[in-house]
Amino acid sequence: MTITARIDSARPVATLINVFTVTPQRQHELIALLAHATEETMKHLPGFICATFHASEDGERVINYAQWESEAHYRAMLNDPEARVHMDLAATIATDVQPRLFHVASHHPKT
Repeated sequence: MTITARIDSARPVATLINVFTVTPQRQHELIALLAHATEETMKHLPGFICATFHASEDGERVINYAQWESEAHYRAMLNDPEARVHMDLAATIATDVQPRLFHVASHHPKT
């Protein structure tokens, strides 16, 4: 069964929103690293649902929007040695990294 990203306040998933600050010259490099890490490691870890990377128009931010089946799955990923390698590399490219877990408090799709 494939589980895909879905924004829904009734869905009990852990949502990671990670804001990376980068120099515009390194934005593409960071996105490439994050995409590679996701394909090679993250998506094979238990509880991973999806990851999406957003590039700001000014080149100074990258946002990682990821969903995990639970906070426990997310926390286990943080302790995975392969995942740590990728996260540590991303931290050398970004000048600031601000990961936070969220839950969807309210959702208003166009009907």
